[in-house]
Amino acid sequence: MGSGPGYSPTILTRDQTVLVRRPGPTVSQLADPTALAAPPTTRVLLVEDDEGDAFLVRELLLEAGAPVEIEWVRSLTAAREASGTGIQCVLLDLGLPDAAGLSGLRELLERMPGVAVLVLTGLADEYRGAEAVAAGAQDYLVKGQVDGQLLARSIRYAVERKRADEQLRRLYASELRAAENARLERGLLPQPMTSDPGLRVVTRYRPGRDAVLGGDFYDVVETADGRLHVLVGDVAGHGPDEAALGVCLRIAWRTLVLAGMEQDRLLPVLQDVLVQERRSDEVFATLCMLVVDPSRREARLFLAGHPAPLSLPGSGEPGPEQLPDDLVGPALGVLPGVVWGSRVVPLQPDWRLMLFSDGLVEGHRGPGPERLGVIGLLELLRASAHYGDAGSLVDDVIGRAQALHGGELTDDVAVVVVSCQAAS
Repeated sequence: MGSGPGYSPTILTRDQTVLVRRPGPTVSQLADPTALAAPPTTRVLLVEDDEGDAFLVRELLLEAGAPVEIEWVRSLTAAREASGTGIQCVLLDLGLPDAAGLSGLRELLERMPGVAVLVLTGLADEYRGAEAVAAGAQDYLVKGQVDGQLLARSIRYAVERKRADEQLRRLYASELRAAENARLERGLLPQPMTSDPGLRVVTRYRPGRDAVLGGDFYDVVETADGRLHVLVGDVAGHGPDEAALGVCLRIAWRTLVLAGMEQDRLLPVLQDVLVQERRSDEVFATLCMLVVDPSRREARLFLAGHPAPLSLPGSGEPGPEQLPDDLVGPALGVLPGVVWGSRVVPLQPDWRLMLFSDGLVEGHRGPGPERLGVIGLLELLRASAHYGDAGSLVDDVIGRAQALHGGELTDDVAVVVVSCQAAS
């Protein structure tokens, strides 16, 4: 960038920082206080080995009254040291002695991904400016063909374009995460697979506070022999990794059930799947599985570190109450070689069972440390005005549990209510 007519460049003997200030306020600006709000200062890193060109950049911006603070360095090596100083824009000479071709640009883009870069080229290599834009620079300027207004405007536009590019990138990343979460949700929230017209299934799933997805999962499958298999599980932890493992366990469980595997073998095989798929030895999962006989008069209950389901009798009948949990075994992934026991649970005509993850009962009962617990959940069920309708009942209970907790529950909540109406 030559000196041009009217300029007498001062030879700078060392790198320095120059603050270019705008001219003082005009009379009209003084009459209008709102016009005195100065635009924010833009921090610019000038990477230029020629002292005359560096001086001219300073003078052009001073002439334009641009609110710019310039830090000048002579080499890419010095630019590396200045890359963490809040720089918003880099003016980069492509003819540096310690950077060949576009290598300096690529290194700066990698070191300073959120910073706009304007490259400076000479008349003889203007084509390299286009190559630099293709490589990631916001724009290029040809030395000797730039005035102060153009330089100031180019810096401002480059910063705004970079900001817009970053916002677009974050939006794309957010949309990509949302799409991934949607796929995980479809895996976590399956459609119940039943054919018996006397069965009704109500499901609810809510991730915990500060989480998009959690590790809770559920499923309901009726096999060809008329057995109804119901599952609620909880992978310890929150986030996509736990959600992915929950999806893996749920799909494995449905596959094994549809393949006709014996009930007593389901939990040991699921433990093998968890051990193979988990990211660390500390990850475990609790699980409640209920297998209802084709007669619909009894069910077999399996518990792996999980709370037992609740029986919700009809209006006017005793209850609700929790099913026996005396045979609860360890969570999946805790002890190798475990054989989980089970117990037979008799079912009355027109029965209704509620399976739930512990996120529903681990919320607080007010500002103190007391947890809601299963006893508190039973109290909420008894007091609900929607006891006769399963969907409204679950929504009401979750809502009032959140109210007691003082906001969104911190853990994930999965609820499955299965009811059977006896044939008339």
